[in-house]
Amino acid sequence: MKETNQDQKKEKLLYGMVGGGPGSFIGEVHKMGIDLDGEAELAAGSFSRDYEKTLITGSHYGLSPDRLYRTFEEMADAEAKRENGIDFVVITTPNSTHYPVSKAFLENGIHVVCDKPLTMTSEEGRELKRIAESKGLRFCVTYTYTGYTMVKQARQMILNGDIGKVRAVRGQYLQGWLATQVEKEGSKQASWRCDPKQSGISNCMGDIGTHIENMIAYVTGLEIEAVCADLTSYGDGRQLDNDGKVMVKYKGGAKGTIWVSQIAIGHDNDLAFMVCGEKGTIEWHQEDPDHLIVNMLGESKRVLSRGNGYFYPEVNAVIRIPSGHVEGHFVAFANIYREFIKDVAALKSGKTIQADYPGVDAGINGNVFVEKCVESNNADSAWVKY
Repeated sequence: MKETNQDQKKEKLLYGMVGGGPGSFIGEVHKMGIDLDGEAELAAGSFSRDYEKTLITGSHYGLSPDRLYRTFEEMADAEAKRENGIDFVVITTPNSTHYPVSKAFLENGIHVVCDKPLTMTSEEGRELKRIAESKGLRFCVTYTYTGYTMVKQARQMILNGDIGKVRAVRGQYLQGWLATQVEKEGSKQASWRCDPKQSGISNCMGDIGTHIENMIAYVTGLEIEAVCADLTSYGDGRQLDNDGKVMVKYKGGAKGTIWVSQIAIGHDNDLAFMVCGEKGTIEWHQEDPDHLIVNMLGESKRVLSRGNGYFYPEVNAVIRIPSGHVEGHFVAFANIYREFIKDVAALKSGKTIQADYPGVDAGINGNVFVEKCVESNNADSAWVKY
């Protein structure tokens, strides 16, 4: 008998969200990224510590009231017992809650997607890894910018040796939104990031420094050997850094510099990297995401444009829209989620596949990076080995 379209239709995965209530920035972004492919459906949530806000958000998304929960503990326990319980949870809460929320869902056999930084400490991250591995669960940390098509092209060119052995790396992530003390003016996003109890031992290096650390590791495959960091807190009464410069030594001899800042007035979300090899240099800017700058030894500068046939096949395979139509942040999120959902769906059907998304190890590496940078800064910017 010939299969009908209905027979061929794939069953959607179900997911829940912790955080993402009214006033949240990133929760809605996660949902939009997932919705772009339509391969998973939001089915449950504990969107706020204020249950009334959870009900408001759940109603906005059209969720059943019996799947709106007062606490994440209640949600993890109840969803694990449901016949149609969620396949994975998305965690979009402040840093201090990442560990307990992730642990609760992992212990109930539910896959996890968590915002970065993974946890408050690398030890907490290692514990989450142990639980996930012991239960055969998948864990994704949303280092979103690695989802951009041109980043994947840069990665393939570097790892395939197109620019030769990497010698030097420059990474930056510059913002200006904390140039004034907006946390005292009612900014929810600023208030928790500037609070050590919610943010941890670092603000800027943890919030955006981990992004550029992960980006460099992703595109180059380099592993850090030692760091020398200078972290600064600008603004009366602020306890955590909002600007940081780091010199990095990588295993194998490459060296790099990283500058991250939230007080760089005039810079909105200026994430960029430059990788210099023996034969050429590759450069990418997040605010111009569809172009990759390539300079090869003895040749004129080239600007590669997304969507053309001269890319590696595995890169063209992730392109969603034609060249000249700007790819955005939601697409990068969607690319991360597509790989994660594909992996979870395969596991659910008894298969194991190769999937390209940041896992729990990437999250642990981010925590270690922050810890080593803070250790270096506190030792008068001494070199600290990994």
